[in-house]
Amino acid sequence: MPVFTIEAPAGAGRDAKQKMLKEIHDALDEAYHFPDTRGWLREYAEENVAQDGRVQAEPVRPVCSLEVPELVSLDANRTLVQKIEAAISSAYAGIANVDEVLVLINHYPLRNVGWRHSLQSDKPEIVAGLAHLNGERNATAAAS
Repeated sequence: MPVFTIEAPAGAGRDAKQKMLKEIHDALDEAYHFPDTRGWLREYAEENVAQDGRVQAEPVRPVCSLEVPELVSLDANRTLVQKIEAAISSAYAGIANVDEVLVLINHYPLRNVGWRHSLQSDKPEIVAGLAHLNGERNATAAAS
C-alpha cells in the first residue's frame, strides 16, 4: 500500500529515473514489507515551477510525497528519508537543487485504506505485519 509521488524538474535520463524509482520502491519495501507499492513521477518544465513566489530564480527543489501506514520508529523513518533523498539526488544531480529535497510523510491508519475490496484493517496479515513493524503486542492497536 505504500504510495509515493516525486515532483521534479524535467531533464533526468530514462535510466536515472528507472534506477531512482526502483531504489525508492526498495526503501519502502524494506521499511514496510507491504505488497503493492506504487510510484508516480511528475516532471515539470522550470517555467512551470514557483519557489518562494519566484519562477526560474533558482534550481527546482524536488519533493517526494509518501502515503503510508505509520511507522512509530523514528530511526526507520530517518533511514527511509535518507534513502529516498539519496535516490532523488542521484537522479537529478546537476538538474535540480538536490541539497534541499523535501520528503513529506503522510500517515494513514489501516482503517482509512481500502484495498482488494475491503479495508486494510480487515486483513489480519496486514494488521499483524504493521503491528510487528511497530513492535506492538496488541495487533488491534495497529488497525486503529
